[in-house]
Amino acid sequence: MEDLLRMIATELVDNKEQVSVSQVEEEDKIILQLKVAPEDMGKVIGKQGRIAKSIRTIIKATTAQSSKKVVVDILE
Repeated sequence: MEDLLRMIATELVDNKEQVSVSQVEEEDKIILQLKVAPEDMGKVIGKQGRIAKSIRTIIKATTAQSSKKVVVDILE
């Protein structure tokens, strides 16, 4: 999951070395935290949040068989 999210984000941004993904596990869910450079934030979120929504949809689809809910947070 982390690798997929990192790969998607890396392809979208200009500052590829500043992409970082961390995973936080809780009882009922897994939180993937994505950090990018401030100037690349718009590229990851997209117009009206469309790219962010697409990223979340892809991650959700790949983890459909998981017993835990997976949430993608985009951090500043």
